[in-house]
Amino acid sequence: MAIAPARDKALAELTFDNSFARLGEPFCEPRIPEGIEGARLVATSSAAAALIELRLGDDTRDALTALCAGRAIVRGMEPVAARYGGHQFGVWAGQLGDGRAILLGEVRTTHGQPWELQLKGAGRTSFSRGADGRAVIRSTVREFLASEAMDALGIPTTRALAMAAGDEPVLRESVERAATVIRLAPSFVRFGSFELFHYRGAFAEVKQLADYVIERFFPDAASHDGDERYARFLRDVVERTAALMAAWQCIGFAHGVMNTDNFSILGLTLDYGPYGFMEAYEPGFICNHTDEGGRYAFDHQPSIGLWNCYALAQALSSLVPEAQRTDALAAYEPAYWAAYVERMRAKLGLASTRTEDAALVGDLLELLAARRTDWTTFWRTLSDDHAATPALLGDDATSREWLARYAARIADDPRGAQARRAAMRAVNPAYVLRNWVAQEAIVAAEAGDDSVVAALLAVLRSPYDEHAEHAAWRQPAPARYADLSVSCSS
Repeated sequence: MAIAPARDKALAELTFDNSFARLGEPFCEPRIPEGIEGARLVATSSAAAALIELRLGDDTRDALTALCAGRAIVRGMEPVAARYGGHQFGVWAGQLGDGRAILLGEVRTTHGQPWELQLKGAGRTSFSRGADGRAVIRSTVREFLASEAMDALGIPTTRALAMAAGDEPVLRESVERAATVIRLAPSFVRFGSFELFHYRGAFAEVKQLADYVIERFFPDAASHDGDERYARFLRDVVERTAALMAAWQCIGFAHGVMNTDNFSILGLTLDYGPYGFMEAYEPGFICNHTDEGGRYAFDHQPSIGLWNCYALAQALSSLVPEAQRTDALAAYEPAYWAAYVERMRAKLGLASTRTEDAALVGDLLELLAARRTDWTTFWRTLSDDHAATPALLGDDATSREWLARYAARIADDPRGAQARRAAMRAVNPAYVLRNWVAQEAIVAAEAGDDSVVAALLAVLRSPYDEHAEHAAWRQPAPARYADLSVSCSS
């Protein structure tokens, strides 16, 4: 029997709850947002709105603007700031928490999927550590666009519903203006949420939080009792994290602050601060200029994902015996390689798996690094089977040898060349959110022109299409952006 589609609702018609708030004081504090003055609604995502069955339109714009600016609360919301800890750049940092984000409430949709609404840039909380609790236009444009871009690329991520910008001055490296974004996720619980209570010896709270997320999001673990319940939960998180790292590597995405407080227990890309989509392929690419030691360099991401899983396993050691923790962590590498191979095979248009494929991929990556080939451009060009592909690798014996091996590998594809290229174009995007393109949207938004954000959002939501009118956004950074960099304030 078909399920009838839900009727879209205005904000006031949504049913709000906050199951996380009911966990109580050890996990969060009640906190009303400090609204920003003179706010305008910069952008909305209709795709994100559909997740909570929210109708966007002229008649709902004022209400959404007020909510996004932190100037209104919808009936049923119980705003709270979450308490958590984390390892930051490998060092235990103690209590952290939502220093500029407030969990407004949770919408349960017609089909039962919960979605939490979190307002980022909402002002000070008890966890702000002396900071102002604000976000700025620059960082908020980047988070809004990246959240929706990553989803369209098939990468698990938090989502962005709406962004607002106001008049309030905010001091960063220079004086900027305040902005806010409403983020969506089934849950914002993170690895550091468990670490905080573990290191405090608050093992009852570790168990309470684990039971909360297991019952809501981990049905396999929930079907078991005792140690097995928590061991299966840990293994599931480990495997989700491994798959996420593989997805990042294959799309050329670098997360600049892979601290345990920025790792989602659901395996979602979380907290878009300093990030970057690689242009020239560089295994040691560092997207965050404050990461001076390169801890979170692009080629370190898979091992850091595992490091963070070890930190989570330690935080669950009061629930999961050592042998089962070891077994769960041992699942990381096979899960990573299974996800990586599947994605790379699809990018190359290979209809089957052969033992020689590992060498084919490895040799290609060496070529791309040596030539500093644009990552996204190469894969899209290869998908188009375009004559420019040899030029991207360099017209020499090494490149010609690899291309000949590749041609032989795909020669007997039963799908035929046309179907193979179509399948490759469906996984190799024409567009990613290049830093320089994001900067153009930021500059326009800071000047009060929101049209570039809207146009860029439309392109990023369909990244596999051509968008001839925005072909420039497919190109590497122009010379004027040669020194563009991002930091933790980004």
